Amino acid sequence: MRIYVSYILKTMKTYIFTDGASKGNPGPGGWGAVIMSEELIQELGGGEEETTNNRMELTAAIQALDSLVDTGDVTLFSDSSYLINGITKWVFGWEKNDWKTKTKVDVLNKDLWQELREKTTGKRIDWRYVPGHSDVAGNERANDIAEEYARGKTPELFM
Repeated sequence: MRIYVSYILKTMKTYIFTDGASKGNPGPGGWGAVIMSEELIQELGGGEEETTNNRMELTAAIQALDSLVDTGDVTLFSDSSYLINGITKWVFGWEKNDWKTKTKVDVLNKDLWQELREKTTGKRIDWRYVPGHSDVAGNERANDIAEEYARGKTPELFM
């Protein structure tokens, strides 16, 4: 796996893995992110007492993007189809329809979708799906951070 990460660092400006978790849905939750570039490797995470897995997935992406100083090319990997499909496909229709679904009900997690949309507007972000628990080191680490926060623990983060 180190060879894979080495390759990514040489070919991509900023490389981000995000993940979210909740114990119960809703229940206590956590999010984690691993950010890598030629200049830095950083881990982020946090938790909430009562939340959902999807809210934590969105929060991880928002927090990771918010932490970036350089807004150049970014590749963000997530194991959440909800996040990837939402930001690359569904969000444009929701935005056009005043944040309503096709069935005219409010979009779930509207506040976070709006925040994520704001953070991504005008930026070059390549959104990529990575299967969860598939031995991809960045994804596994983001998952570990999210799980620890969901359990009410504070993991040691690499800063």
